[in-house]
Amino acid sequence: MFFPFDPTMILIIPVLILTFWAQMKVKSNYKKYLGIRSSLNISGAEVAQRILQQNGIHDVVIMEEPGELTDHYNPATKEVHLSEHIYHGTSIASLSIAAHEVGHAIQHAKGYYPVILRGKLLPAANIGSNFGFPLFLIGLLFSFPFLMDIGIIFFAGALIFHLVTLPVEFNASYRAIGELERGGFINVGLEKSGCKSMLSAAAMTYVASALMALVQLIRLLILRNSRD
Repeated sequence: MFFPFDPTMILIIPVLILTFWAQMKVKSNYKKYLGIRSSLNISGAEVAQRILQQNGIHDVVIMEEPGELTDHYNPATKEVHLSEHIYHGTSIASLSIAAHEVGHAIQHAKGYYPVILRGKLLPAANIGSNFGFPLFLIGLLFSFPFLMDIGIIFFAGALIFHLVTLPVEFNASYRAIGELERGGFINVGLEKSGCKSMLSAAAMTYVASALMALVQLIRLLILRNSRD
């Protein structure tokens, strides 16, 4: 959110640069490792199913999802959604992303607390993301300090969600590498290195999002204090 003649905007410039770099890194690594076939030559969908089986999880469904980089796990329906290139592909990128999303399913099945906490915070985060800035802006424009304070509180809820997301995503990637090695789906050379590069780049996008939320909250606090 940008406000006219707002000197605090300078705070977000480094984070914008980091965000842009992280997004470019994800796209670059995705394109690179999508073109490198895994030595076992098995699809992302098959790897996902095998990892679920080796963890004794039999109630999660692997589904194909339209689009590119649309991969996700839905804990409400217990569905791992893999995009076309990941579902059918046999590349390092396919295995990495498929294993990462299954990592979330394993978290859910084993009651990993941060993922449970993130689920509980989701409604508050949605409210904070949708109403935090508008309430603050109305309060700022019409000199209603209480609306500014409510907007800050709402947005703080969204920030907490971003922070809780970090261990969830890092842990899912850690589990992904471990499960790929345990199942013998990747070798310890180029394939493991490629998987780590893929997942590390993706993790940086979550770090950038959390930093952006933190900086935006700091901006709101500075603007709020300037009205006292």
